[in-house]
Amino acid sequence: MYSAGADVDAGGLMYYGADREDSYRRVAYFVDRILKGAKPADLPVEQPTKFEFVINLKTAKTDWPNDPPDVLARATKIIR
Repeated sequence: MYSAGADVDAGGLMYYGADREDSYRRVAYFVDRILKGAKPADLPVEQPTKFEFVINLKTAKTDWPNDPPDVLARATKIIR
């Protein structure tokens, strides 16, 4: 299990974490509010709402003799 999706692209088995693209969009929203005059202390703290589960299928085939269908079905992205 890795903390960055790029590690899975490089051959790691799997990644589960916040959807970084969605997180960057939320940052843009907060920057916009601050530039329009909102005080940073008045803005709410948010937790991620979208997560991604990425599996490297090539690595999985070497680690798992059979593809567990329930795990693969939950993946949001499969690297082949």
